[in-house]
Parts: sequence; structure tokens; C-alpha cells
Amino acid sequence: MADGREVAIRSAEKSFLSNRGWYQAWLAELAADGTLTRLVSSDDIGQLRQAARVLEWVEQRIELKAAPAQLAELSATITGDTKALGHGTPLGMLVLRALAFRLGAEGPKTTEERRDLWDRNGIIVDDLASRVLVLNLAAAGGPLGEWLSSAKAHGMPFCVTLHQLVTLGIGVAEGQLVHACENPAVLRRAASELGAAAPPLICTEGQPSTAFHRLAKAITTAHGELSYHGDFDWPGMAIATGIMARHGARPWRLSAADYEAAVKQGAGSVTLAGTRQPTPWDGALGETMAAHGQAVFEESVAGRLIGDLSGATGTPGARG
Repeated sequence: MADGREVAIRSAEKSFLSNRGWYQAWLAELAADGTLTRLVSSDDIGQLRQAARVLEWVEQRIELKAAPAQLAELSATITGDTKALGHGTPLGMLVLRALAFRLGAEGPKTTEERRDLWDRNGIIVDDLASRVLVLNLAAAGGPLGEWLSSAKAHGMPFCVTLHQLVTLGIGVAEGQLVHACENPAVLRRAASELGAAAPPLICTEGQPSTAFHRLAKAITTAHGELSYHGDFDWPGMAIATGIMARHGARPWRLSAADYEAAVKQGAGSVTLAGTRQPTPWDGALGETMAAHGQAVFEESVAGRLIGDLSGATGTPGARG
């Protein structure tokens, strides 16, 4: 068994990636947590060699700044099987663990997190299922820019898919303040009540999709700014923390005072459940939520959010 482990490690270390710290950290974890032993004992060590080849393929494309590739293409190229890297496959899990090390990120726990991790490494999983809702975002250039401009002129919500973002690209107008929400009911109400007068608003529809992250990056790359609001529950706090950390978003009515006011007005009707999450933008918020023990969902405070949007200018530095 020990000899098999050593042979496997030596084989993996023959990769040109062996001088990367993240690659060595990945191999060390596989050896430490028993994964390597299980692969050897089940005569499945070939999975490790294939994983190394997949990682080499990904790394080479990133170094060449190649266009994103489809996961099925990568899988077929390395293994001959388009589904070998799919969700739950041993090979797919091995590779995702390595890619998390590559980015210094936590291992993915949800389907959307797995899609996003692949995407951040230049691999697209399902570019039609991943989408982001958009209202009145100023954009130009190419078909997607034209579609968004037309929707903006009519104050109509528009669903942007990852496929559109990858294949068509998007030219986001410079320097926009873009509000972001978690619940589509808020965007729907903004469209209904404010129409074409509403400032730019995008929606995660729960857990942020890869499409959301791509669009958010396009906005900030164009010197824009995100202002984010979501549910006052623990999953909502985790989403908010992630968006703020990744995109430099600022909180939008996500303070302890905002939560307290909503509870006093009867908006908190559901018991707060789940694991408590940090609220680094306002340390008092987590304490206040824990003390009240009530969740406040975004749609119950939509009136205040729409009021903000009706007075926003749509440029960074405006009230948010």
C-alpha cells in the first residue's frame, strides 16, 4: 500500500505543475486525509493521473488567455467521456478540490458554487441555466448591449444568461452605481412602479449565479459600484458577505438599525434559523439579529428599497 502511494505521488509530481504551491498543497491534502490511500486500495489511482492532466489543460489555457471552454469539451479531450467531470464523479471532485486550492478558495458546497469555481478557472458548466436578472443597466456594443439598451428604454426586466455574457460579451457603461437585490420580487416592483426611471438594478435570485458574478465584475471593471441588499437571515448574510468581499459592494440598508426598524414594524415573522454568520460591515447587526431571533425577508421591506431607488441618481456616491 505504501509503495502504491509513493508511486502515485511521484507520478503526479512529474507534472509541470509540481512547482506550483497550490498543486503541492492539493497533493499533500490527498495524502493526509486518506483520499490517496482509498484510490490505491480501490485500484483507482488512474483518477489521480487524469486529474493532473485536467489541471494541466486548464492551467495551459489560462496562461494562454484562451477563451472559456465547455466542461464537456475538457472532459472529452482528457478522458474520452463528456460526463467524466460531471457533478459527483470522483474525477470531478478531485479536480474541483485542486481548483479551490489554485484560487485560495473554500471547496464548493452547492451546485452554483461548483459552477462558479469552474468558471473562475476558465471552464463553463451550463451557460444557459446560469442567469442574472437586470433592470435598466446602461450598456453598449454588440447584440447584448443593444438588447439591454432596448429593455432599459422601456423599463423592462431582462434575463441575461451566462451564454450571452460569454459568447457576446457586454460593454457596460462607465461609472454606474448599480443596486443589487436578492429577491426578484424587488426588481419586479421596481420595474412596475418606476419603469424606465429606475436606476440600474440586478438580482441574484437567491444564491448568486456565475452569470451574476460575471456581470458584477463587468460593472466594477467599468469603474462602477455595487450597492447590495438581501434577506436578513443567516444565509442572506453569507450571500451579502460574499458579494461585498468579491466585488467590493457596499451595504444597502443592511445595518443593525435597518433590521431593528423592520422588526419593530412587524416585518420579522419567521424564526431565525441556521448557523449564525458574521456581518463584517456592521458587527452590531449579527448581535441584533441573534437577540431578536427573527428573519426579515427582503420583499417585506421592499417599500423602503423602492423609495431609495426613486431618489437614486445611478452614479457612484449617490445615496444607497
